Amino acid sequence: MGRSADNSGTTEVRSAHRFDVARLEAWMGHNVGGFQGPLTVEQFKGGQSNPTYKLLTPGRNYVLRRKPPGKLLPGAHAVDREYRVIEALGRHGFPVAEALGLCMDEEVIGTAFYVMEMVEGRIFWEPTFPEVSREELLGYFDAMNTTIAQLHMIDPQAAGLGDYGKPGNYFQRQIGRWSKQYLGDVEAGRVGSMDRLVEWLPANLPPDEPQPRIIHGDFRCDNMIFDAREPRVIAVLDWELSTLGHPLADFSYHLMMYRMPAGMSLGLGGLDLAALNIPAEADYVAAYCRRTGREGIPDLDFYIAFNMFRLAAILHGIKGRLARGTAASAHAAKMVEGLEPLADLAWAQAKLAGAA
Repeated sequence: MGRSADNSGTTEVRSAHRFDVARLEAWMGHNVGGFQGPLTVEQFKGGQSNPTYKLLTPGRNYVLRRKPPGKLLPGAHAVDREYRVIEALGRHGFPVAEALGLCMDEEVIGTAFYVMEMVEGRIFWEPTFPEVSREELLGYFDAMNTTIAQLHMIDPQAAGLGDYGKPGNYFQRQIGRWSKQYLGDVEAGRVGSMDRLVEWLPANLPPDEPQPRIIHGDFRCDNMIFDAREPRVIAVLDWELSTLGHPLADFSYHLMMYRMPAGMSLGLGGLDLAALNIPAEADYVAAYCRRTGREGIPDLDFYIAFNMFRLAAILHGIKGRLARGTAASAHAAKMVEGLEPLADLAWAQAKLAGAA
């Protein structure tokens, strides 16, 4: 329950993330249909890289996501991309919060932001859904499976997202990007399993998909809001990493929960899934394949090795920032402890895929 306590609910707005509420209230009066103040602002505790706020009014509550203040990497924290994808998917019948307004004028609160509806429901911070009865648990896993399959069956062109990312060569581009970042971060040092993956992954690419799909990039239980009473996803959150890409990269990222040890990054590994009434990995894969018209996923071990490599590369980058004194120490140092175990686990998946 530790992750739940750390991430659930709201708190007073952090000093670094404060802004002029009156200016926001004036903007909403002109740009958000039906808005009526007075407005009160709280900040969600969850550790999103884009600061997220709860906007309270007597008649209705809203959510605001903004670029963080300060110097940012080019292309990072693109809240306009997040807004575009949730607006498009909402029109297409996919479960997202309703997009209500985008502001690229930094004069209003200091950075670009967007406002969406506040979806009321349940968020689960642990992959075992401890708040749910054993009898209901299969339904919650089936709801996640249904939702990611629904996303991957949407035609990006039909949704108005045909230019939302680069077409083709998804794995080649991603592996190249994360390898370059890993090799270039001298202060973070080298990791044996990462060195092997940098060499093996690009030499063993699976066939590309004929049609790229919209991928979420961080599809996991705590980025979904479920209905308050039944196992149904009513909104998928946090579209910061979304793009066009290989749907099996997205699905296998979600599936990593089965290969991660319990206690590591929402892992289920080592748990008695049958006793918990959680579907086996093979059954979960089969359900996704049935919903997306696939006969199977022949290169699944490669896809999971790639996703673990990507996560390990992110941790390696945090280690570099720690070494340079630019990362917040306590949380970052704890995360970095998982780097070598995760890299070793990624190499173990590569060996399942044929690496020697």
